[in-house]
Amino acid sequence: MRAVVFENYEQFPSLTDVPKPSPGPGEVLLRVAGAGACHSDVSVYRHFKEGQPGAQRPPFVLGHENAGWVEELGDGVSERVKVGEAYLAYGPIGCGHCRKCAKGQDTYCENVATMPYMAVGLGRDGGMAEYVTVPEHHLVPLGDADPVDAAPLSDAGLTPYHAVKQALPHLEGGGRHALVIGLGGLGQIGVQILRALTGATVIATDVKPEARARAEQNGAITVGAGARQAEEIREITGGRGVDAAFDFVGITPTIATAADTLAQGGRLTVVGIAGGTREFSFFTTPYESYITNTYWGTVEDLWEVVDMYRAGQIRPDVERFGMEDALEAYRKLEAGEVSGRAVVVPHGG
Repeated sequence: MRAVVFENYEQFPSLTDVPKPSPGPGEVLLRVAGAGACHSDVSVYRHFKEGQPGAQRPPFVLGHENAGWVEELGDGVSERVKVGEAYLAYGPIGCGHCRKCAKGQDTYCENVATMPYMAVGLGRDGGMAEYVTVPEHHLVPLGDADPVDAAPLSDAGLTPYHAVKQALPHLEGGGRHALVIGLGGLGQIGVQILRALTGATVIATDVKPEARARAEQNGAITVGAGARQAEEIREITGGRGVDAAFDFVGITPTIATAADTLAQGGRLTVVGIAGGTREFSFFTTPYESYITNTYWGTVEDLWEVVDMYRAGQIRPDVERFGMEDALEAYRKLEAGEVSGRAVVVPHGG
């Protein structure tokens, strides 16, 4: 079968032929409907080096945002999973028996150091291929919803959903403000989630005018980049600052913008993994505000994301690519030429 393979560190992936996988005990084989191309993939093959924390040993098939139709069942798979039906696949894979994994928090597995991979598509063969195997308990049924457009939800929907869900206590009540920095695939869905789950005024910012325009269509008030960026954000809040900020970029300047606009008691969640830092000072930090981070989300969260998708509350902005154009999807992603999420459709459509 055709697949996009990460073959070596700091090397662009290849489109090549690999053996079709077979499901092991408790696993299913998915005929991939769509696989999202993510900036995390770019980090995998561009930036990580052997031995670096988080680096996953090549070779393996990329693709951790996957949806498809069940083609084959491994031994022991329950009757709830039906051949031919569409499912969204949860990507992270923990040990399956620690306290965190027992709660569906595979992203925070207590035995991660002993695991041979982090997730489907991150150390283990992923869905940027015609077929992929996934654990049964990682499947979320899609019903009659479009599995191609749903594919990015397993990260680009799940990650902002988990971040927003954790911050909901800060957005309860009237007169609240939320800030979204970075309006790529995750940020755009983050705006939609905030609008659906809270009554907060959503402020969004990005350097690209077209990205801001899409956020405005989803109900956000937008602010451009520039010297007065933080000041303009504060002006929208009446000078008070935002109650919750979500930085989907994660470089030092964007963290600074978010931190400089926080209200007292506010929460800043850094979602982007660009490695930015922030220096703490008692006299310049709003009282009882804090900066935290988050990573992906839980299986339970993904079920709720699918509920929102099927209800029409979130709509991924998808650009489709055929399997033979999969490498072009990554080239466009690196060049910043993908407006929402690039999704590879291995079987056409």
